[in-house]
Amino acid sequence: MTDQADRPEPLIQGKPTSASRTTLSHIMTGSDTNLLGTVHGGVIMKLVDDAAGAVAGRHSGGPAVTASMDEMVFLEPVRVGDLVHVKAQVNWTGRSSMEVGVRVLAERWNESTPATQVGSAYLVFAAVDADGRPRPVPPVIPETERDKRRYQEAQIRRTHRLARRQAIKELREKRAAEGFDD
Repeated sequence: MTDQADRPEPLIQGKPTSASRTTLSHIMTGSDTNLLGTVHGGVIMKLVDDAAGAVAGRHSGGPAVTASMDEMVFLEPVRVGDLVHVKAQVNWTGRSSMEVGVRVLAERWNESTPATQVGSAYLVFAAVDADGRPRPVPPVIPETERDKRRYQEAQIRRTHRLARRQAIKELREKRAAEGFDD
């Protein structure tokens, strides 16, 4: 009789990037503004997290939680009356984690001019089970040349995240060994 721990995990069917890609649109109002009269960056960050969370949940087929946000970049201010479109897709998957790329576009609600990119971000989500433990996610299948580029760039960002985390851990251990308590 084999122990369940000796059994390999069943293979999970991959999903194409288009299967979970989504756009969240929201019109900005006076309640979204900061002291400068433009839309507060935190409002945009929440929309980014909401769209990325929807994509991660769709791709993984269940709950997924935000593990980190990388490179949130604000390119242009967003104003009251702007219609904001938050476009998100899974760029890369690991065993239980996913990188979601997000582009933020804005256009005037009452004009027919093209939307302009006002921000971007990369978020890492972890798929979790009912007890909050990590669970496996399907591999992402890049479909276009852009998807393939995004997949490769996501691997680079992951390598940098892991190296940065390791370097910080080693520095803290070294300082603790030297008697620093910070």
